[in-house]
Amino acid sequence: MALGKKYTVLLAGSTGLIGHELLAQWLASPDIGAVHALARRPPAVNGATSPKQHWHVVDFTALPALPRADAAVCALGTTIKVAGSQAAFRAVDFDAVVAFAHAAKTAGVKRFAVVSALGASTASPTFYNRVKGEMEAALQGLGFDSLVIARPSLLLGERGTLGQPVRPGELIGAAITRPLGWLIPKAWRPITAATVASAIRVALQQGRPGLRVVESGELQSLGTP
Repeated sequence: MALGKKYTVLLAGSTGLIGHELLAQWLASPDIGAVHALARRPPAVNGATSPKQHWHVVDFTALPALPRADAAVCALGTTIKVAGSQAAFRAVDFDAVVAFAHAAKTAGVKRFAVVSALGASTASPTFYNRVKGEMEAALQGLGFDSLVIARPSLLLGERGTLGQPVRPGELIGAAITRPLGWLIPKAWRPITAATVASAIRVALQQGRPGLRVVESGELQSLGTP
């Protein structure tokens, strides 16, 4: 992010697959002055600490005033199975995301990125994708100078090491990708959380004005050195 100084970032969902990877990448970056990581509960895995890492355990239904920041990423997300109901899923993937975006805007954030999903659309017949599409539409109305919407396909990563339940679909995706990944079109190919995190960092650094929707194939390209 070419801001001419070390910059401060906000990160919501820092204990999940993508958030965990993004936190690690930011902490290793010499361009970062401070990372304020927001989570609904303390991290299950305690890694090495950094003087520029600041944890905030928050209630996303009643967020406090956030520290001033240059950029923010929302990697909050769950599944209906984990959440327990459609209403509980929406409370995380719509309500909490939009609440964080509002708080980030108030904190001076100009560049905002969110992790959505492949197939997100307000017109989708699938509840999951429809909620993601409604979330995207809500964020577009907040007036960020730069808004990046990342739409990854099936995620690959080690959820177990983060204290999260393993998702069978991701295990199947990983098993297929190893021998046959080259046969799957890039737009649909399972993608690692580390690649998505890298792509989001690049997109934020580029800072294109207005809305930028980054589909999974482009995430693969942006996030691969």
